[in-house]
Amino acid sequence: QVQLVESGGGLVQPGGSLRLSCTASGRTFSTTIMGWFRQAPGTEREFVATINWSGSITLYSGSVKGRFTISRDNAKSTVYLQMNSLKPEDTALYYCATKRPGSLWSNQQPTSYDNWGQGTQVTVSS
Repeated sequence: QVQLVESGGGLVQPGGSLRLSCTASGRTFSTTIMGWFRQAPGTEREFVATINWSGSITLYSGSVKGRFTISRDNAKSTVYLQMNSLKPEDTALYYCATKRPGSLWSNQQPTSYDNWGQGTQVTVSS
């Protein structure tokens, strides 16, 4: 079993920045693919970004590419999401998750992830 705890959310004005953190325990973090998802009220959970075990390969959704950066520190068992140039449409509950062992790298459906944090709220508003 893996425990994931997100932090760093909050209220920010359009154009601002936030850095989310997700700290993991209970599984060998350094060998686990990690992902960030988000969910706004009334919508389905949406893929945001993912990073491989070493941090050398990343993948982003088209809506955040160029604005968000995913990174990880295996020594701290933590994955980060740096969010810049935030827009009101980025408002959502943001979750981190561990990739299910054996799942394809190309599969970014929520069902390919097996452990989830409780989420951290990001609100972009003036």
